Amino acid sequence: MHLLHLSNSLFSGRNDSHFRNPCFSPTISACVETRVQRVAPPRVAASSVSSFDETKERISKLIHKAEYSISTYDTAWVAMVPSPNSPTEPCFPNCLNWLLENQCCNGSWARPHHHSLLQKDVLSSTLACVLALKKWGVGEEQINRGVRFIESNFASANEKSQISPVGFDIIFPTMLDYAKDLFLNLRLEANTLNDLIHKRDFELKSHSSKGEEAYLAYIAEGIGKLYDCEKTIMKYQRKNGSFFNSPSTTAAAYMALPNPDCLNYLHSALTKFGNSVPAVYPLDIYSRLSTVDSLERLGICRYFRDKIQTVLDEMYRCWVQGDEEIFMDASTCALAFRLLRMNGCNVTSDRVTSILEERLSSNTKDVHAILELYRASELIISPDEGDLDGQKSRLKHLLEQKISGGRNVDREVNCVLQYPFYSTLDRISKRRNIENYNLDNTRIAKTSYSSPNFGNKDFLSLSVEDFNKCQAMHRQELKHLEIWVVENKLDELKFARSKSAYCYFSAAATFFEPELSDARMSWAKNGVLTTLVDDFFDVGGSVEELKNLIHLVEVWDADVSAECCSQNVRIIFSALKTTICEIGDKGFVKQERSVMNHIIKIWLDLLYSMMKEAEWDKAKSLPTMDEYMKNAYVSFALGPIVLPALYLVGPKLSEKMVNHSEYHNLFKLMSTCGRLLNDFQGYEREMKDGKLNAVTLYLTKSGGEMTKEDAVTEMKGLIERERRELLRLVLEGEKSSVLPKACKDLFWHMSTVLHLFYNKDDGFTSQELFGVVNSIINEPIVLNELL
Repeated sequence: MHLLHLSNSLFSGRNDSHFRNPCFSPTISACVETRVQRVAPPRVAASSVSSFDETKERISKLIHKAEYSISTYDTAWVAMVPSPNSPTEPCFPNCLNWLLENQCCNGSWARPHHHSLLQKDVLSSTLACVLALKKWGVGEEQINRGVRFIESNFASANEKSQISPVGFDIIFPTMLDYAKDLFLNLRLEANTLNDLIHKRDFELKSHSSKGEEAYLAYIAEGIGKLYDCEKTIMKYQRKNGSFFNSPSTTAAAYMALPNPDCLNYLHSALTKFGNSVPAVYPLDIYSRLSTVDSLERLGICRYFRDKIQTVLDEMYRCWVQGDEEIFMDASTCALAFRLLRMNGCNVTSDRVTSILEERLSSNTKDVHAILELYRASELIISPDEGDLDGQKSRLKHLLEQKISGGRNVDREVNCVLQYPFYSTLDRISKRRNIENYNLDNTRIAKTSYSSPNFGNKDFLSLSVEDFNKCQAMHRQELKHLEIWVVENKLDELKFARSKSAYCYFSAAATFFEPELSDARMSWAKNGVLTTLVDDFFDVGGSVEELKNLIHLVEVWDADVSAECCSQNVRIIFSALKTTICEIGDKGFVKQERSVMNHIIKIWLDLLYSMMKEAEWDKAKSLPTMDEYMKNAYVSFALGPIVLPALYLVGPKLSEKMVNHSEYHNLFKLMSTCGRLLNDFQGYEREMKDGKLNAVTLYLTKSGGEMTKEDAVTEMKGLIERERRELLRLVLEGEKSSVLPKACKDLFWHMSTVLHLFYNKDDGFTSQELFGVVNSIINEPIVLNELL
């Protein structure tokens, strides 16, 4: 399916005046400063609390219902269906009346505000409407106007720049054959007509030779009498009586091989929509899943948590029960799989893999379906999902081939290919999704259709307002962090890297909600402290100073003025103690128990591990790989950043939870990924400096049998396995997990930070991150620029 940026269209529940008044016209960073920038207030019109709440209310209503645009093309095919009692009378005369009432002033039957690149769709829809009226001998005036439109715009049918609906090259020429059978006098340019017929015959031969029966069945109205319908089409009939949930396919199948289930399906569609039908019915599951996906991707799902959970619970029941509406459509199945797995539901990938294999073997042209399948393939969490893993590279290749450069979906595809799921920070992704949001997300199947569940101005306006509100809070928090650095004299430690903006960014870019301010500040302050302590152990401190610092933390209530051996130790210990006490006090309020001793222990574990590395370095000792990794995942210094913040995100964490193996496994997996990412990105520099590194230990262990490239490949494989196991634990549902989801999410958030920061360079050195940090903290989104 293609996605286009079109202007607003009308949607119908049961509205026979959908196309009344039919004369429609087409419409077609600076570097991050160490101190927070002064920025202009967001240029978004001020919204009152009431308008904000009204927007939320409109969205809330949409979550539980699906709205579709009406399809003139499908309505025309339904109108062609003869009565089972008399083949000379229409089965659905009201559909004919609808066609008569909804012709555009230019003679076409176009959708409202159709895009200029959809001329083939307009031609196809108009010809179908003309055929329906001609078949039953009604609407001579409308037929003549439609014929004039087709004749005047016939050249568009062969223009490569125009977007072709699915099956157009086969269906449109076949409808022209139907026109001849009905003695409809169409004066068409001969060369264009011959080209279309030649292309039709080639396409039919090509798809037949490849055994693409499902595709040919879907375009049943285009294969005419060329195939045995009973063999080619009937096996694809669904329980609801339809073929592919397509009214046009179902109508064509019934005319070729009368079937009461087909009629029952068409009657049910007209009962819901009145005298016209949509291009796809039912589409409820996909539409509601799309709404949930949009709310999550735009960062506003927290306002609708209960309603979203209700939808997900219902979708999970449909998944377990094998609902056809999920499993007979690739996009719906892939989207359901992704949303359910990301929200802790126990869903296996075998159904997705099955659909994926079918799609890859049929050379699908549906970009949207391929994109959804690729996103699903990023959520591999088990070695048993090798089949899905094996197809991922093929999907990526397909997406690269499908990019044409001129459609909105191309931007979406580029983002997915350029930024893997595991290295995409949540807030960066949200901003990108907001800025690329397609307000009128039109899909192209055999004809164009759209829904407010796909593209909605309320989604965009609420997400922009919410983003800017959160960002304003983030700027204030960064300002407080910079003040905290100065108040604690950390800026006087000349040996230490100044990374407060990055440390804060890694928090704000992953868990951004206003209510998580304490957790963000804990994360950021401890990030600053671990950076300077790492530098202190690496280059800034003597052995005496290192031992003195550890002693002070062990004693805790030491007399700073008397027991610190240097000014540097005094500054570091004082900042550590003040910060740990502050976090401990906030943790006590949230947890209703003391967590201070645990936070002190987290810091001591880090200091001990750093000291061991310092001793190895001084003694020029070479540990085994196991010895190195047992210490290195702790010395990587993520403990003080992530673990204390868990106490501040909301849920209660008992001592039993904190001592549980799941807690320690999450920490070890996250930290191991980080350590290995650091080591293989910086191994050449560290080898020159004579520092311990996992790559050098791999090479030493191999006794010269392994090259550096082999060692890096081995390490990348290990990182991938550790990352997938981390994701599996994070996504594990409540019944199988000990830790609350909100706490587990922090481990995954840190993992995404690490994969982003170590994407190209050794940690905090990538120049490309400067602009990204600014966009998250300093640059508001301007709504008017997106409309």
